[in-house]
Amino acid sequence: MKLRIVQPRSRPECALALLLACAYPLAASAHHSFAAVFDREQPIEITGTVSDVEWMNPHVWVHVEVENDASSPETWAFELGSPNGLMRRGWRHDSLTQGQVVTINGVLARDGTMRGAVRTITLSDGSSLFGAQDESR
Repeated sequence: MKLRIVQPRSRPECALALLLACAYPLAASAHHSFAAVFDREQPIEITGTVSDVEWMNPHVWVHVEVENDASSPETWAFELGSPNGLMRRGWRHDSLTQGQVVTINGVLARDGTMRGAVRTITLSDGSSLFGAQDESR
């Protein structure tokens, strides 16, 4: 068997190959560890009105408007699992819609912002949806 070395045909091909090789580690490191962002020891339960749902990779986000202790509205953002993971657990794009009243059980973000990770979402009819988060990392 004879080994053949393939040479790039042009500088643009070399530049593209180099760019892709450099970008791969950035994409791989863009995903975070659950424990680095969220505190499993800080549970939260919030009831509010869905104001927005973002179906995108790597995580789905649901934004919920709640009334704080001073009776002022606050918007909380909650991370769920990936769209694919949610769909495998029975979710659909229309499982949550703007204006729905929901109760979210989850954990708080470590940075003290109004963010968290969903463990379960309970709908007004009493049904629950699993947040599909991998808390093991």
